[in-house]
Order: sequence, then C-alpha cells, then structure tokens
Amino acid sequence: MPMDFKTTEEIKVPKKLIDQIIGQDKAVKLAKMAIQNRRHLLLIGPPGTGKSMLAKAMAELLPKEGLEDFLAFPNPKDEFQPIIKTVPAGEGKKIVERSKIAALNALKGKNQLTAIIALIALLMPFYFYYTGEKILAAASMIMSSILLVGLSLGFNVMNKRKLLESIPKLLIDNSDKKHAPFVDATGANPSQLFGNVLHDPFQSGGLETPAHHRVVPGLIHKAHKGVLFIDEIATLPWDVQYELLVAMQEKKYPIFGRDERSGGSIVRTTPAPCDFILVAAGTEEAIKNMHPALRSRIKGNGFEVYMNEDMPDTPENREKLARFVAQEIMRDGKIPHFTRDAVEEIINIAKKLAGREGYLTLRLRELGGYVRLAGDIAKSKGKKYVTKEDVIEAERIGQSIEEQIVERIKELRRRYDIVIKEGYEIGRANGIGVIGNKGVIIPIDVNVAYGNGKIITSGILGKIAEQAIKTIEGYVKSVFGKDIKEYDIYVQFVQTYEEIEGDSASLAIALATISALTKTPLDQSFVITGSIDVKGRVLPVGGIIPKIEGAIEEGFKNIIIPKQNLKDVPKEYFNNINIYGVSTIDEALNLVGAKPDKKL
Repeated sequence: MPMDFKTTEEIKVPKKLIDQIIGQDKAVKLAKMAIQNRRHLLLIGPPGTGKSMLAKAMAELLPKEGLEDFLAFPNPKDEFQPIIKTVPAGEGKKIVERSKIAALNALKGKNQLTAIIALIALLMPFYFYYTGEKILAAASMIMSSILLVGLSLGFNVMNKRKLLESIPKLLIDNSDKKHAPFVDATGANPSQLFGNVLHDPFQSGGLETPAHHRVVPGLIHKAHKGVLFIDEIATLPWDVQYELLVAMQEKKYPIFGRDERSGGSIVRTTPAPCDFILVAAGTEEAIKNMHPALRSRIKGNGFEVYMNEDMPDTPENREKLARFVAQEIMRDGKIPHFTRDAVEEIINIAKKLAGREGYLTLRLRELGGYVRLAGDIAKSKGKKYVTKEDVIEAERIGQSIEEQIVERIKELRRRYDIVIKEGYEIGRANGIGVIGNKGVIIPIDVNVAYGNGKIITSGILGKIAEQAIKTIEGYVKSVFGKDIKEYDIYVQFVQTYEEIEGDSASLAIALATISALTKTPLDQSFVITGSIDVKGRVLPVGGIIPKIEGAIEEGFKNIIIPKQNLKDVPKEYFNNINIYGVSTIDEALNLVGAKPDKKL
C-alpha cells in the first residue's frame, strides 16, 4: 500500500482481525502457534497496545466445527446433582423442544380426568336445583366453586412442576455462532466466572423450581472450544486464580451454589466441559501479583509475550499507521475519511507519543482517540474529509485530564513567577517531570545545616529526594571533602503537589544539594533531567521529548539531559533550545556554574 493515496478511502482494510494488528509481529506469531496447538497466552504491556484485539483475533481463527450446546438434566438418583451434557451446536434447542412436546403429551390424560371432574362439579348445582333441593343446590354451588379454583391452581402448579422436571435446561446455545466463542471475563466475580445455582424461595410444597433449572453456566463454560480473555489478571484474588488454574488443568468444572445462605448452595452439578484457551493480560505490575501456580501453568503450556510499545519510524510502518487510520474509520462507522495530510499529522502525533526519535507509538487506543476526535471535528463542520487542520485542533483540545492539570499548573506558576528562569541561585535547580504527555517544571530548593545526617523532604517526591541524596553521598565526600552525614538536608519541591513517576529529578536534586553544601550558585536558565548512580554517572531517562517541549514552552534557554538520550531527540528541537548531553554529575556542574574545586 503506497503512501501516495489521496484519502483513506483508497486504503484496503484486511478482513481478518489478525491481519489488522500493527507492530506486534512476535505476539501475532505466537498467537497463531497457540491457536494451532491450543496453548495459553500471557500478554504484558501498557494499556492500548492491542492485547484484547489479539485475543479476539485468535477466537476468529479457531474452527467453528466442534462447538457444543450445554444442557442441564435432572438426576433421578440425586436431585441436587443435575447432570450436564453437551451436544453438537444447534441440537440443544431441538432436544428441549422434543422434551416439551413429550411432556405435554404425557399431561393430556391427566387433563382429561381433570376436565371430567370439573364438569361434574359444574352440573351438580343444576341437578339439585331441578330436583327441588334448593339448599343443596346452593351448598353444591359454593363447594363446586371452591373445588374448581383448587383444581385450577393445583393443576397449574403440578403441571408446571412436572413440565420443569422432565424438560432439560439449555444452558449454552452456540447454534448461531459464526466462529469460536470469544468471552471477555475482565472484572468478572467468581459467580460470573465459574457459574452459580440460583436461590429458590419456594423450596417445598410442590412450588419449588427443580435444581437443574436454577443452574447458571460460568464464563469458563461459555468459552468452551474458544478463547477466555481476562485483562488485569492480577486483580483476581489468589483463590479465584487457583480455581481458574484447576479448571484449565481439568478442562471441566462443576457448577455449584456459591452463597452459603442460599438454597442453591446444596446443589452441585456433574463437571461441565471448559476446554478454553486462556489469554491473560495486564501491565508489568500484573506479574508480581499473579498466583505463581497459574503463571507456571501458562508458561508450561503456552507463551508469555511483552507487547511492543513502539516501532521504528520506517516507510513500511508509516503505511501501517495509515492503514490503522482507515481501520478506525471503518470500525467507527460515523466519521469521514482522512486526507493524506491529515494521516501524516496523525503520524506526527505517533512520533511524539513514542517519546524518542526514530520511533512511532503503538499505544494505538490513545492514537485512535485522536482519529475519532478529528473525525468528529470535521463532521461538525460539514466537511467531506478530515484535513490536517482538524487533526491539529484535535491534538489541541483532546488533552487528557493530567495534561489539562499541567496547563493549569503552568498558568498559575507564570502568574505568580514561581519558576525562576534567569540569574543564579544557591541551592535551587529546575527539574522537570512528565504528567500524561506533558513536561512540567519541578522547582527544587535545598538548604543545609549542621546536624545528624537527617534528610527532611516535603512534597510527593520525597522518596526520590532521599534516594538521590544517599546516592551522591560518596561522590560529595570524594569531590568536596564533605560528609553529608554531618548535615541535616532540607529538600522542598516548590508548589509541586502532582504525582510524577520515576527518578529523573535525581540529577537536579543532586546539583541543588551540592550547591547548598558548597555555597556555589547554579544558573537558573537550565532545566535539568537525568538519573544518577553512586559513582556520579548520569543515566538515561524516559519522556525526553515531552520534557524538552515543556522546557521550550516555559521559555527556558537551556536543558541538560543524559548523553545517552541525545539519540532520542529529533533534530528540529535543537533549533529551539540549547540541549546539552552529560555523562557525569561533574559535567553537569560545569555547565550550570557550580564548578567543583576537585575533579573526579
């Protein structure tokens, strides 16, 4: 598919979901192997990278042949252990219909006897009346009415009971399935996941509902011969994860009442088939909270895949993103097609979201949000096609809550001159972090006083400050001859209340601490980002592009970044701000003005 198209109307969208997946070649390859050999998958990666789409694609590729309907039959030996049977898909309905006809025919004889009794009851009052026994006629009229009502109610109750007892319940009907089932069990509770038996408020007197009609199948049974997808797998309690493991191992699992206070708790069916392919998904945190036995089962009979977050910025991959735009338009069904310029602007957003030069993001759910927003904007203007201007407007107004918070913070700081961008200050440095996809300045103030080596911090970044100061302890002693343990160090993140992850403020904290200890001023025209180690080396960090953009937006002249991150910076950024790559704290100190007397 060449990039010489005029609009996305010309782009052919693959029919199969598996062919629509972009940038996850390894995951697709392993998914196809999992389908062929019925293996399980554990997909780990950031949200929006295609985990659920891959699971749906697997179900689409599984053969429809072999699908089965589930039926619950009464057990003549034990009414509290219904029998679960499976039949070829489409046969379940037929069996139930045949059972209904047979049950109704069996009741016809009883209906005739009841009709004869009712007729006699109706004729009795008239007989006594015409024979002159008016008192008996009146009494028989009352008795006949009572008898008819009793017969009617009793007949209905008994007939219903007899019908239900003899007719199986169709639990799962796969007659209309076009492919193997895909069942999303994300967030399901144990009753939904494994099935349940409903409570019966009428448990005696002929009013009770037979046990097999109160059985409710679980999602594991509905996924039989198909795919069971569970996102955020680690949110399941460990006992539920273990129960899932048992179902996976046995490929069949009984359905029983899960509420001890319910009448359904005494009912337990025979094991019901649940031969599914499990596709479990989550972020990196999921690995820590997964039951070891469940993860071992997946690893021993399947594959673990880390989803790609980005892909190289090549002509081929740009064409794939253009196809992605066409796919999103087709999937949405309401927005106009995009011009080529509009697609190129979407690709520019993909470059920014990747956060490093030469790559395109694979957080396609987020990118798809821009596609739909741009489409809505163009549609509201009555346009036939989405243009570049619509995408630019979508990027401007389609900010996340976090990004809107950053804009609010920046506005307030500008209004009250919280951020110092020129001159020299002792014990102050400008760090920078990322919230959402926006860079936000973190003003850092450090003061020192003789004491017992305490580190007193304020703000949400306190732990990062403590770690940074402890990391530079050896460096400060070897370079400046000062023992940090002889001082109490006070660190303040000036009016910084937002949550910022990572340790990229470590270098700025270290420089501000050294400045306070040595009473040497730092150049405030610099923004500083970088992680550090105990030997004073500066280590690479993430989010370099939004950090540089944040520094430019705030009007800074210079930014210090780890030298290894220079390769992530697009060339055009060097025209808007002075970007310095450093490998050591010493190099950073020389740049910002606090020059040590002794070199490393």
